[in-house]
Amino acid sequence: MTDALLPIQRVALVIQYLGTHFHGWQRQLNHRTVQEEIETAIEAIVGHPIRIHAAGRTDSGVHAAAQVAHFDIASRIPAHRWADILNARLPQDILIRASAAVGSTWHARFSALWRRYRYTLYTDSRPNLFVRPFSWHYYYEPLDAALIQEALNPLVGRHHLAAFHRAGSRRPHSWVEVQVAECQRRGSFLQIEVQASGFLYGMMRLLVGLLVQVGCGARSPLSFTELWTAQRRDDVRYAAPPQGLCLLRVGYPEFPFPIDAWFDTQPLLVLPSSPELSVI
Repeated sequence: MTDALLPIQRVALVIQYLGTHFHGWQRQLNHRTVQEEIETAIEAIVGHPIRIHAAGRTDSGVHAAAQVAHFDIASRIPAHRWADILNARLPQDILIRASAAVGSTWHARFSALWRRYRYTLYTDSRPNLFVRPFSWHYYYEPLDAALIQEALNPLVGRHHLAAFHRAGSRRPHSWVEVQVAECQRRGSFLQIEVQASGFLYGMMRLLVGLLVQVGCGARSPLSFTELWTAQRRDDVRYAAPPQGLCLLRVGYPEFPFPIDAWFDTQPLLVLPSSPELSVI
């Protein structure tokens, strides 16, 4: 039996990528993208074009610890083998954590209940080459995690977040259900995590760009809330740089992967703020 006569199976993937040298997830003319790299690798195996569908479209320079995607294929290759087969052909800045068969109605985007992003700021006065690709080195003023958390608390719930919606999106509205909004300091790092049903184009980077004003005392948590509730998009002028942002994970009511394949697979960056050194 030729592959063309085999039944079509739907294969889900858990994908990691370093966004540094990618122009985002979505295939674009004359730009390197994650989608194109994976589709090209699959096409080289099966001999014809394949389209993959992701849970979300990350922007240029943004990383993913557990992006989720699926594709349909008629092939003798078992679904669980696709991870190893693709990893042997993909570039070093993409890794398939796991692959598995899913039902024909399961969809990486439309079956997802939520997405969770983490933004990492590095606040030490000295730069550090080993954290530069994964954080925003923000050393201009001290950042108060408690003030940022106070500003984040009112975001939880269903809100119209047009203030954090970049121009150029085809989404017809700006309603978002935010389920979790947290800020934690770990030594020299400040991590902001937001979990929501979906994210607006540019939402996390615009949100963090405004939150640093709260953290350094330039804006109160109350004025932050008043700004987005009044949908004052013109007052949100700065987006945080992309390298600090990572798609942390995606949640589904039914998910075929073990938890260690997709839960918190971006290691936390932790350095002491003022290390005590013992010199011998």
